[in-house]
Amino acid sequence: MKIQNDENPVFLNEYITHLSVVKGLADSTVTGYYQDIRQFLRFYLLSRAGNTRITAEMLTETEIQDMTPDDLRKITLRDIYKYYNFLASECANKGRIRCRKGSSLRSFFHYLTTQANLLDHNPTENLEISSPRNALPKYLNLNESIDLLETKADSENPVKIRDYCILTLFLNCGLRLSELVALNLSSLDMMEEKMRIIGKGSKERIIYLNAACLTALEEYLTVRRGIETPEPALFLSNQKKRISRRRVQQIVEDSLKEAGLSGRGLSTHKLRHTAATLMYQQGGTDILTLKSILGHESIATTQIYTHLGETAEREAMQNSPLAGTKRKSKS
Repeated sequence: MKIQNDENPVFLNEYITHLSVVKGLADSTVTGYYQDIRQFLRFYLLSRAGNTRITAEMLTETEIQDMTPDDLRKITLRDIYKYYNFLASECANKGRIRCRKGSSLRSFFHYLTTQANLLDHNPTENLEISSPRNALPKYLNLNESIDLLETKADSENPVKIRDYCILTLFLNCGLRLSELVALNLSSLDMMEEKMRIIGKGSKERIIYLNAACLTALEEYLTVRRGIETPEPALFLSNQKKRISRRRVQQIVEDSLKEAGLSGRGLSTHKLRHTAATLMYQQGGTDILTLKSILGHESIATTQIYTHLGETAEREAMQNSPLAGTKRKSKS
């Protein structure tokens, strides 16, 4: 979605610029914030106009470009709770989505109060929204990961060599889809056995390559160097252009199907979870090192993998051969 600045009030366009330029957020993240805030502002205008029942369809017909800072100063915590009721009743938004939209509003009003200085009071200051319990992410176990890789192994086909390398980096390095697609030839340092990653917010990190990654990359680079193109991307499409996110998703989807692993809600992001889970559970990687490898902003995000470990331990105890034994009582 392309943000149309002429459809927004000045303060919203300035906030979008702040997110993009000052905070360095990705375009997709900025768009998400924008959509959440625009939805709330539309709802607020309809509510203030006296509409007793607002529908999702009504929002699309509501224009916000004439809103002023004076309109913002009239927004209260009660208005925000009314919006939350609307999200649950009319939009059927789950708790996780409502929580995300609440975070968007908190960020927006914090900016208006502390940086744009348009408000003297932040209406979200006392906003209470319970965070939904994090669901444990889906992932492949070790044998399933090997099965997935074997769908592209033992082939001299250049495309399969490329795809094998892509799967190997996902499963060993825990890359995000956007990070893998953004890799350039210059991102690699094969002599030092490391790779430079551009993560969220354009933050750079270094990932050191293990033997599996080095072997897969060396085989693919033999193919890649034979392709004449000015394109700096590491992974190329059949048109000799940077491979698209959608094409990488299709490669993963096709490989999962070939390995008999489809239909389980797995995706490129689940391969990232797989890498992290295997590193933590079976590789003995400590949580701080894992946080660095994955490029997480907060240790709280990485701690989901400790919960995965707890789940595995609980299952191991329940599956013990002696789990059903008990002392015989004397009659």
